[in-house]
Amino acid sequence: MRYQSTTGLATDQIEELVARIRQIVQCHEKQAWPPIVGLYRAVALTLVYVRQNLNQAAVGDLFDVSQSTVSRVHRAMLPLIGQALCLHIPDLKEAIRGRLALVDGTDVPTGNRAGHEDNYSGKRRRSGLNIQIAADTDGHLLGISAPLPGSMHDRRAFTESDWEDLLADTPVIADPAYQGTHAITPRKKPKGGELSTSDKANNKTISSIRSAVERCIAHLKNWKMLATGYRGRLAELPNIIRIITALEFYRLGW
Repeated sequence: MRYQSTTGLATDQIEELVARIRQIVQCHEKQAWPPIVGLYRAVALTLVYVRQNLNQAAVGDLFDVSQSTVSRVHRAMLPLIGQALCLHIPDLKEAIRGRLALVDGTDVPTGNRAGHEDNYSGKRRRSGLNIQIAADTDGHLLGISAPLPGSMHDRRAFTESDWEDLLADTPVIADPAYQGTHAITPRKKPKGGELSTSDKANNKTISSIRSAVERCIAHLKNWKMLATGYRGRLAELPNIIRIITALEFYRLGW
């Protein structure tokens, strides 16, 4: 199996991750993953599951194990991966220092869940969690916020995530949804009127710069669990988003 195309990580990155996890589990009395699966395969299996968001039976077919084994393996390995990579998530204020920050919001689809009606977004016409993404002008990831209900408007999510305060002294460019913050946003067409030539030129420039954060989100969504629909327990999703955040920063070499 070509692990880089299926896991998103280069071979040497997987080997380094395996070595770190081996050090972590040395002090454990009991092996966290089923003996039928070695540590390297357990890590690769978990990465494929998160990266491709296949159902567990399909992942089991790829690794010649049962669906129940896939379930046990990924539940054991995800916390270990998060522990091994926790230092790769940079502090947002440090990451943005000296940079122009581009901010945008995206959702992690979850499907409709009983008791979680506030996750339904009328704009996107589906249920999910709202996360805020910060990138630089080259499209490099700088930060991912804690998830918030999908019904929350990006303007409010920017505030509720504390990013409005964290980025108060940083130049920020965002889309019109962030009007009312200190972010530089495109000017909206006045009701019953037209934008001036200079406003149109400014909007075009802002949109051109903002395309970098959209590319960043597209790369992040290659972790398909964030893109094609999370099917697991909703209470576990914030932690999974944090682990995927660490994986993405690790992939990028932070």
